[in-house]
Amino acid sequence: MADIIKLLPDHVANQIAAGEVVQRPASVVKELLENAIDAGSTSIKLIVKDGGKALIQVVDDGIGMSETDARLSFERHATSKISSAQDLFNLQTKGFRGEALASIAAIAHVDIQTRTESKEVGTQLKIEGSKIVSQDVVAAPVGTSISVKNLFFNIPARRNFLKSNQVELRHITDEFHRVALVHPNIEFHFYNNGSEIFNLPKGKHRQRIAHIFGSKMESRLVPVNEETEVVRISGFICKPEFAKKSRGEQFFFANNRFIKSPYLHHAVVAAFEGLIKQDMYPGYFLYLEVDPSSIDINIHPTKTEVKFDDENTLYAILRSTIKHSLGQFNVAPVLDFDHDPNLDTPYAYKEKGATLPKVTVDPTFNPFQDSSMGRSSGGGFQKKSSKGWEGLYEGLEKDVDIEEFSSVAIESEGEIQGTIYEEDHLAEEHLAATFQLRRKYVVSTVKSGMLVIHQKRAHERILFEKFLGEITVKEGVSQQLLFPLELTFTKQELVILKEIKDSLTNIGFAFESLEEETVKVTGVPMVVPESGIGTVLDRLIADYKEGFMEGSLSQAEVLAKVLSKNLAVRTGEFLDQESQQALVNNLFACKEPTLSPFQKLTYTIISEGDIDKKFS
Repeated sequence: MADIIKLLPDHVANQIAAGEVVQRPASVVKELLENAIDAGSTSIKLIVKDGGKALIQVVDDGIGMSETDARLSFERHATSKISSAQDLFNLQTKGFRGEALASIAAIAHVDIQTRTESKEVGTQLKIEGSKIVSQDVVAAPVGTSISVKNLFFNIPARRNFLKSNQVELRHITDEFHRVALVHPNIEFHFYNNGSEIFNLPKGKHRQRIAHIFGSKMESRLVPVNEETEVVRISGFICKPEFAKKSRGEQFFFANNRFIKSPYLHHAVVAAFEGLIKQDMYPGYFLYLEVDPSSIDINIHPTKTEVKFDDENTLYAILRSTIKHSLGQFNVAPVLDFDHDPNLDTPYAYKEKGATLPKVTVDPTFNPFQDSSMGRSSGGGFQKKSSKGWEGLYEGLEKDVDIEEFSSVAIESEGEIQGTIYEEDHLAEEHLAATFQLRRKYVVSTVKSGMLVIHQKRAHERILFEKFLGEITVKEGVSQQLLFPLELTFTKQELVILKEIKDSLTNIGFAFESLEEETVKVTGVPMVVPESGIGTVLDRLIADYKEGFMEGSLSQAEVLAKVLSKNLAVRTGEFLDQESQQALVNNLFACKEPTLSPFQKLTYTIISEGDIDKKFS
């Protein structure tokens, strides 16, 4: 039998490695930023065009590379970070595998310019699909500039899997945050399509968080600091009242490297138990320093998943540390049964002495003295004249006509003032017999048996088709607010809000202004309660971000799905008789009444035969 196992050519091996290392433009950004940090840079610029598909450029002022190093850096498993297997257990740098540049060069056009401080001129390399096209001597500043153009130009199938420019830009921004948050001592600049998105000066961790997430974030932070033999924990947690419905501001860093750890996230949530609702997520920026030999970061190509030697101990320390910070800074509620606040002296009266009350009497006061007699005596009392007292009883001698009050209507105390559904379907004579089962299902009768409707899913379907139609035909009805409502959002949330502003306007939202951190809302759709505008917009931004990234739906469909999910009637809500019937009528007026927007069954019919079988 002939030999069938062969060694793969280098360019094929590089493309396979690229599938692990480079998943999207954000992966390239992560690798290039980490290389710039490892080079000892004090200032880094990130330049992106078309969501990273057309251009990703990273410019740093690090130590640079020699002519030989520049060429060798694009070979597989060529690295300056480690020299033996033992070094893997004592890693202090970001990258170490030597796969990043080789993988990137295999699937893109790469242009690198670099110069060391000891050389007067630099080196320029141009690489296309792992092939070196040219190598020249150029005038360049100290440091390195790498441009990655036309990502996946030679793998069109992979390029077709990339999402829209806005979605890819969000992924790049997330990676930029993860790098910038852990290195406040480095100056960062981020440009997209020629406009500056972030300008982050050097500073401390707290200042860096405020520069990224907005100045109001600084007042929400509670410091965390603990040092043990196992781990040193520092950073900040957000106050419980600023917990959100969605993930977003949760960051773990281990030895200055961003990591994902559901286990440690659970420890943080456990520390907030009793302070936030179950479906809320607290914000945190936590930096862990452990012995490099006690952590394995070589278990995944992206190096975000790590393995700790003693996770159970780390969990307990982290949970108790956060609880201590919440109590230390008076964030957690405390009951002091020995203290009676009623006995406290008000602050304004602490330094005041006791004063005796004084009573003054007017000795010349005479209540029977008429005003016509003059007020020379000093009395200020004036007796009213009793003249005309007969006029008080005029009209009482007439007979009162009882029929005059026949048109007065008395409002019933138990009357329901309104329902959450349209009133077009509430004609009393057409109401069928319906009832609500456990405040979750609406039960009615049909010719073939019994109809059971899932009230939340059915309302989601009704709202989905309503919003989708309004976004398309731009006929949404807006309810104007008496006073504009000011809401605060981060820069990333504002980007999403501006992206979907037109669609939101079509369904009834009205915005007076979208400033740097503040949004003024002047109108909302009829189905949005005024008290829940902030919550609805928060959920909308978070769910839209997740939904738009995961699926291939249009913006209108994603937005309609998100709105229907957040505004639909909940399980456990009471529906009156008219609302139940309106739900039934509106559901079967939909184009697709069988399924909710999330492909869940909205109703089922239990036939008379099925019921008969139960009694057979």
